[in-house]
Parts: sequence; C-alpha cells; structure tokens
Amino acid sequence: PADDYGTAGLTAKAKLSATTLHVGTLQPVIPVLMRNDSRLLPNIYRGAWLQSKEVAGLTLDLGMLDRTSYRDSSDYQEMTVFNGGLRNITLGSNTTSDEFRFAGGRYDWSPQLATSYYYGGLDGIYDQHNLSLVHVLPIGESQSFKTDLRYVRSTDDGGSNVDNDAFGALFTYRIGGHGFTGGYQHMSGDTGFAYVAGGDNALINLLQINDFGNQDERSWQVRYDYDFAAMGIPGLSLMTRYVSGDNVDRGAGASEGKTWERNTDIAYVIQSGPLKNLGFKLRNATTRSNFQSDLDENRFIVSYSLPLW
Repeated sequence: PADDYGTAGLTAKAKLSATTLHVGTLQPVIPVLMRNDSRLLPNIYRGAWLQSKEVAGLTLDLGMLDRTSYRDSSDYQEMTVFNGGLRNITLGSNTTSDEFRFAGGRYDWSPQLATSYYYGGLDGIYDQHNLSLVHVLPIGESQSFKTDLRYVRSTDDGGSNVDNDAFGALFTYRIGGHGFTGGYQHMSGDTGFAYVAGGDNALINLLQINDFGNQDERSWQVRYDYDFAAMGIPGLSLMTRYVSGDNVDRGAGASEGKTWERNTDIAYVIQSGPLKNLGFKLRNATTRSNFQSDLDENRFIVSYSLPLW
C-alpha cells in the first residue's frame, strides 16, 4: 500500500417511525456482510440500506451495495469473492461485481433466545443463505450456558463454481468471571466458504489470521475468557483460544491440509477520571500450516470512546 492514505465518506439518513434508510457510505455488520475493522481504517461500502424495527424484538434489513473501499485503499472498487488459502473457487469471465444484494432479519423470541435468517448475493458470482440460533440458559447465580448454532449455504450465481455448506456450533459455560468455550466447524461441498473480499464473515472460527473456511476443512476450538471484575479489577479482561483444522482438500495425490492458530488478548479500559474510556489491548497470534504461511503476530491497540450525548 501507499505510505499514507485516507478516506472520507458521507451518509444520508432518513427516519420514519422505527424505520431508517441509509444511503452513501456504509459499514454493515450483518451475517452475510461484515466490515473488517482489524486495521486503523475499516473497509467501507457504498450503497443503500433500509433497516426496520417496527415490531418489538424484530429487526429487518434490506439493501444493495455497488462498491467497496479496502482497508489499505482510498478509492472505491467493484467487489469480488475472497479466494485465499485453499478455497478452490473458480471464477468465470467476470471476476468482479457491482451489485451485492441482501435481505433478512433477526427475531428475539425472549431475552434468552434469538434466531435469524439472511440472504446475500454477489451478482453473477454467488448466492448465500445464512441461518443462526443463539440461546442462553441461566443456571443459578452467576452461571449460564450459551449455545450458538450457524448454518450457511452458498451456491454459484452463474459465474463461479461456488458450492459450500458451512456448519458451526459454539458452546460457552460461564461461572463468575470465567468463560469456557468449545466449538466445531465443518465445511463441505466443491469449494470453501464464500464471502466478499476485504470484509469479515460470520464463521465461528474466524480468528485473528485464519477463518478455517477452506474446502472440506474441519476445525475445533477451545477458548477461555476471564473478566477481572470478579477479582475487583473492572475493565481488565483476558481471552485465549486455540483452533485446530484438518481435512483440507489439497488436490489429487496430496496429503490433507492442516492448520492451527492460537490467539491471546489482554485488554484494559480505564473506568473513571479524566482518562475514562481510554482502552489498551495487547493481541498476539501464532499460526502454523502445511499449505500456507507460518506467522507470528503482535498488535498493540489504543482506543478511546468519547460520549457525545
């Protein structure tokens, strides 16, 4: 990328009752399309997005985008599908698209149960249907068990070979300041998982470096979280997790692809005084693989949230 660059975006917003129309620069965080904010400047999109919350507990989304601006770029470009690792996605004569359509909604049946369905399609490249269910079961005082289930079906839209079923399940037990999580993710079909390049996705094993969405990949996650507020130190938190993936299709005659990644975050947010809401995060990641680069990465993030009203 260039030594320095910047970007600016304007968004027009019109609201009627509990329905809002956004036109211009957008940063969606919905299951079929997610901005990536892992760098100082997030990627952004251009288009129109209608969101309605007229019914209590129900959020409906409808929109269309025609361009994206990447994290290391200041111009808008047509969109394409991410094809890193061993996705094995083949595109036809049109490798980019100027139309991403999405529609769907989330319904909170109760404070403990929510379900969602979203459709997303990159015109001429792929179509996608995303289903999710999240349930939190309270277990006595300061205890809970959370279930997070996700299924995504991706198919081609005439200009690719996209064919993928992605299933993921996360289970988290919390007691006091402790959180213990186990998860499983499975890819099947003729390709890996499809999503718009430059953004993020809703896979449960999306980590700092990898998302374990290669063709036929199976991956397991173990994770531990601790909130030091339980020890009388509010604002201090720890997260560490490990994911191991295997069974990746490396082509005829090749052994199965394998990858593992370990992440650790230590974060602190100042709780009071003139520096209230100033946050610091130290983030470490290590990954090893027999079909892509081995990486060791450290990030130090300073953030500040300023309430305006």
